[in-house]
Amino acid sequence: MTDHLIVSDEGAMRVIKLRRPEKKNAITQDMYRRMSDAIDTAQNNPAIRCLIITGGSGVFTAGNDLEEFLNESTSNDDGPRASNAVKFLYSLAHNVKPVIAAVDGIAIGIGTTMLFHCDYVLASNTATFSTPFIHLGLVPEGASSLLMPRTMGHQRAFATLVMGRTMTADDALIAGFVNVVVPPGHTEGEARKVAREICHLPAEAVAISRRLLKTPPEDLTRRIDQESHLFGERMRSKEAIAAFKAFFARKRA
Repeated sequence: MTDHLIVSDEGAMRVIKLRRPEKKNAITQDMYRRMSDAIDTAQNNPAIRCLIITGGSGVFTAGNDLEEFLNESTSNDDGPRASNAVKFLYSLAHNVKPVIAAVDGIAIGIGTTMLFHCDYVLASNTATFSTPFIHLGLVPEGASSLLMPRTMGHQRAFATLVMGRTMTADDALIAGFVNVVVPPGHTEGEARKVAREICHLPAEAVAISRRLLKTPPEDLTRRIDQESHLFGERMRSKEAIAAFKAFFARKRA
């Protein structure tokens, strides 16, 4: 349903808010499509100077809606990543506007990997970050295999992406992909303060400086495509099929 995502323009800020609390903000294909639209339509709009992605208080996102994701994957001969999720990742890769993430609570899977496309990340001290692809017999996505090691080093990236270990907000601060840790319930308000600060800076200088700092979009999309191909192969593997069956069996128990 479209009300699972709320997009609002507040002055020079565009706020993209995940709003599916009954499912811990698990992301559906429709939500991915609408997030892509919100990002894409901001690109040539000079009135929008900054983007904020938030899940509200208490939870950022549990990642993909796994039931819908599995149905989408098994009905698509081109593999599961030829989807609105990949379009969303492409939107992040090509985005030229500063992006701020406000993370309060869990950030699982793409909830963590999308943060490495953001420019400024605030987390509550109850936030946790995990990429448990390995536990489902899968591989990293979202260009995380490129961006994570560059941001926090091979060893931390290995523990996170390959071993599936969870990071706390303090861990993420030390690792370098969270800028500041705030009390629960304050991430969104603090994100607006940061956005206002950015919006008051010279727009062209911000855009040029950001472009110099960022990994080139073509490098990101090349890695996204590589990961997507491998992800699709893994979804059809015996390991992944068994892992998904075990996951849903535990969920029903």
